[in-house]
Amino acid sequence: MIQQMRTTVTLDEDVESLIAAAMRERGISFKQAVNEAIRAGLAPRSAATFRQRSFSMGFRPEINYDRALQLAAALEDEELIHKLALGN
Repeated sequence: MIQQMRTTVTLDEDVESLIAAAMRERGISFKQAVNEAIRAGLAPRSAATFRQRSFSMGFRPEINYDRALQLAAALEDEELIHKLALGN
């Protein structure tokens, strides 16, 4: 048997509005609306399944993909030099 607890809670105005809206929309009592809100907020959430999406970027034989980080750094340096030359 579930034991009930009676208590006094002071609700912020925005929370009171949300509870009142839930009561109107669902035709439920204050007690039901508060209990549902607490359960929804405190219930353990299941982790969303992560799915990695990928796409073909093509193959460029002039690029040595073994040195991808080195390439990225060189491109970043070129962009920085370009911005400095423009005064940005």
